[in-house]
Amino acid sequence: MPREIDRVEVQRLMEAGAQVVEVLPPAEFEEEHLPGAISLPLRRIESQARDRLDATKPVIVYCFDSA
Repeated sequence: MPREIDRVEVQRLMEAGAQVVEVLPPAEFEEEHLPGAISLPLRRIESQARDRLDATKPVIVYCFDSA
């Protein structure tokens, strides 16, 4: 179930093995992303998420935008 979480919860989930997904296009992912993040552009998330993510682990989806 999607929900918004704060920084403390993100850190806790990451320490517990959560998968971190950056949804910006690949070129922007290469510029800057969280360590260990998976590049899964928003336009492809529905078609690729099941193949690329482990359904048994929490998933944190974020979008870094410097604008």
